[in-house]
Amino acid sequence: MRFASICKDGKTGIALADTNGGCKALFEGDAGYPGTLDDIIAQGPEKLTEAGKALASAPDIDAGTIEYLSPLVKCPKIICIGLNYKAHAKESGMELPEYPVIFGRYNSSLIGHGAPIIRPRVSEQLDYEGELVAVIGKGGRDIPESEALDHVVAYSVFNDASIRDYQLKTHQWTIGKTFDDTGAFGPYLVTTDELPAGCKGLKLETRLNGEVVQSTSLDDLIFDVAKLVSLLSEAMTLEPGDLIVTGTPSGVGIARNPQLWMKPGDVCEVEIERIGVLSNPVAAQ
Repeated sequence: MRFASICKDGKTGIALADTNGGCKALFEGDAGYPGTLDDIIAQGPEKLTEAGKALASAPDIDAGTIEYLSPLVKCPKIICIGLNYKAHAKESGMELPEYPVIFGRYNSSLIGHGAPIIRPRVSEQLDYEGELVAVIGKGGRDIPESEALDHVVAYSVFNDASIRDYQLKTHQWTIGKTFDDTGAFGPYLVTTDELPAGCKGLKLETRLNGEVVQSTSLDDLIFDVAKLVSLLSEAMTLEPGDLIVTGTPSGVGIARNPQLWMKPGDVCEVEIERIGVLSNPVAAQ
């Protein structure tokens, strides 16, 4: 199933999409409206299945008439992973990590498909980072790697747009990674039953104004989804609605010569095979 958080005529809703572009939706106040994706996922994977059944008989809607919102906006934790592809670590001049490089984002940075990524007044160093995101559906602590994928309910696409000079002001990257309106997320949450385990073998591609700037197989992850879930749960209790943003491949703008920054008027697309295309224009603050 492919779920989206949407808005139309000022009303928020939830949509069920198919791979052919069809879309069914229910909005706040409609009979049978199952609630927001935040509320549904917080109640466990079975509630997401129930929501899918309710939406399967909902009215059709023209996908071109709706606004896509960030699928989730009340994530208990947004856990981001750095340097998680060998080629990206190399282009960054870093040693391959023996343990995941971990930093955080905040919900205030999240935007949906189609919304503008905002270049802030204080910097011109706005970089793209196409990434796979895993959504936790079943919480837990000390999760064995062999059981880790059972705790993931869905996958999505993320653009971890980074303000590079702010990222590098301190040894901790978080400030450059969580500016308002820089965490593009969506359009869909695609449930795990529609995808290979851990999204193995799928292709990720980032395009800036139609030009391919990143292209890789998700098999190139240093720490795959199962390993990340297990390792993170050694330190913290994972909760339904947590996001694990799994890292970006090589090709980022800061590592290019000359460096390539996103600027107002650009359009950045991140596509992950069988999950979808996340497209966002760039605008100035």
